Amino acid sequence: MEKARPQWSNPLQFVFACISYAVGLGNVWRFPYLCQMYGGGSFLVPYLIMLIVEGMPLLYLELAVGQHMRQGSIGAWRTISPYLSGVGVASVVVSFFLCMYYNIINAWAFWYLFHSFQDPLPWSVCPLNSNRTGYEEECEAASSTQYFWYRKTLNISPSIQESGAVQWEQALCLILAWLTVYLCILRGTASTGKMEQLANPKTWINAATQIFFSLGLGMGSLIAFASYNEPSNNCQKHAIIVSLINSATSIFASIVTFSIYGFKATLNYESCLNKVILLLTNSFDLEDGFLTASNLEQVKGYLASAYPSKYSEVFPLIKNCSLESELDTAVQGTGLAFIVYSEAIKNMEVSQLWSVLYFFMLLMLGIGSMLGNTAAILTPLTDSKVISRHLPKEVLSGLVCLINCAVGMLFTMEAGNYWFDIFNDYTATLSLLLIVLVETIAVCYVYGLRRFESDLKAKTGRTLSWYWKGLWAGVSPLLIVSLFFFYLSDYILMGTLQYQAWDASQGRLVTKDYPPYALAVIGLLVASSTMCIPLMALGAFIMRHLRKGDATPVA
Repeated sequence: MEKARPQWSNPLQFVFACISYAVGLGNVWRFPYLCQMYGGGSFLVPYLIMLIVEGMPLLYLELAVGQHMRQGSIGAWRTISPYLSGVGVASVVVSFFLCMYYNIINAWAFWYLFHSFQDPLPWSVCPLNSNRTGYEEECEAASSTQYFWYRKTLNISPSIQESGAVQWEQALCLILAWLTVYLCILRGTASTGKMEQLANPKTWINAATQIFFSLGLGMGSLIAFASYNEPSNNCQKHAIIVSLINSATSIFASIVTFSIYGFKATLNYESCLNKVILLLTNSFDLEDGFLTASNLEQVKGYLASAYPSKYSEVFPLIKNCSLESELDTAVQGTGLAFIVYSEAIKNMEVSQLWSVLYFFMLLMLGIGSMLGNTAAILTPLTDSKVISRHLPKEVLSGLVCLINCAVGMLFTMEAGNYWFDIFNDYTATLSLLLIVLVETIAVCYVYGLRRFESDLKAKTGRTLSWYWKGLWAGVSPLLIVSLFFFYLSDYILMGTLQYQAWDASQGRLVTKDYPPYALAVIGLLVASSTMCIPLMALGAFIMRHLRKGDATPVA
C-alpha cells in the first residue's frame, strides 16, 4: 500500500508547494499591520525570536510526522494513539471552515482583475449622481477607492442583521475561483521604531501568532504535503528553508506597504489641505493663490479674530489636516489589499498594467494557500479505504469544492463581508493553538521523543539535535499554553464582541455590537473544532471497553 501512494516528483516540488501554501495573503496584509501597530522595525525583534523558538520547530515537527507516518492528519495521529484521531478531525474541520470563506478573497481578486483592464480604472474617480450635477454623496464622503470596494464590489449592508440578496457578480467570481481550485487539484501531487513596544506583552504574542498562522501550523496541510515524501527526505532542511522564505517575503511586503502608506498619507494630507483652502477662499472671498499650505494656520488665526461670527459658521466644515494622523492610521486585511493598494495604483503611470500585475499576484497567493487548505481535507478522506473505495478522487474533490462553493455564497450577500470577518477572526485562533499543543505533547510524551528520534534517524540517517528536542519537549508547549490563556483572558475581558459596519451616510466605518445569533455562531465555530479532540478520545475509550466486554468469556 505504501508503494502505491503518490509521491512528489522531486524534493524541490515539495518545497515549492509548502512555500506556496505558507506565503499567502497574511504576508501582504497582516504582517505590515502588526509592524505599524507594534513599533515598526522593533517588531522584528520578537518576530525573529518567535520564528526561531516556535515557527521552525513546529513546522519541522509537522513535516516529520507526515513524512514518517505517510498519512493525512487523521491517520497520522491515530497511528500514534487511537485516542488522538480527534486531533486530525479537528484539523480537517478547521481547514473546511477556512475553505468556506478564504476563496471569496480570490473571487474579489478576480473581480478587481477583470476591472483592471478599464481606462480609467473604475475606482480612480467617483461616479456622477443620478442628476449628473455632481458626484455620488457616499463617494464624496469617503473616497473613490472606498466607494468601489464597499458599494460596487460588496454592495455592503449597514449591519449584519440586514442580510440582503446574493450579488450575482460576486457569486460568478466565487464559482470561477472554486473552478480554478478544482482544476489545480486534478493535477494532483505530481505536479527602527518605538523600542518601548518590546516591553509590551501583546507585541510578543502577536509576533508569535503571526509566525504560527503564517506557516499554517495545525491545519493538517503540512502533514498532508509531507506524507507524499520519500521517508528518507531531509524535512529538517526544508522546514528551515520554508520558514526563512516565508518570513523574508513578509518583511519585503512590509517595505512595499510602508512606501504605499507614505504615498497615500501624503496624497490624503494634500487633498485635505486643498479642500480647506478652497473652503476658506470661497467663504471669505480671498484672492486665488493668496492662501497656501505654508500660511494656512496664520490666515486661519487672522480670520478667526477679524471675522469671529462668520468663522464660527465655517469652522465645523474645516477639517483637521494632519500628516501624522494619516501615517498612524493602521489598516489590515481586505482594507489594505483592496483599498490602500488600489489607492496607490490609481495614481501610478500606466495604472492598468500595475493593477493587472498586483491583482494577479494576489490571486496566485490566494490560490496557492487554497490548494494547501483543500489538501488538508482531501488527503485524510482519500486515505480512508471506505471512502476511496466508493468515490474516485476526482468525484470526492468535486464534492468538497461544490459544498464549499455553495456555503461560500453566504459571503456574496450584502452582509457577507461581516460574516467573512467572523470566520476570519474566530475560526482558527483558539482551535489551532489547542491542536498544535496536543500535537507536540503527543509526539514528545505519548509516542515518545526518544522513539520518534530513533525512527527519524533510521529513515533519514540524521540524528535529532538538542535544539529541536528541547524546543519540542519544553519551550514550544509552554509558549502555546501562554498564548492559549492570553486569548481566553482577552476574550473574557473584552466583553461584548464588536464589528466594523459601513455607514454610507458618513462614508466611514462605525463600531457596532454583534447580535446574539452572531455570537452563537462564533461560539459554534470555536467549539465545533476544539470539541473534536475530547469527544473522539471519549469515543475511542468507550469503543475499546465495549470490545473488551464482548471479548470476555462467559463463565
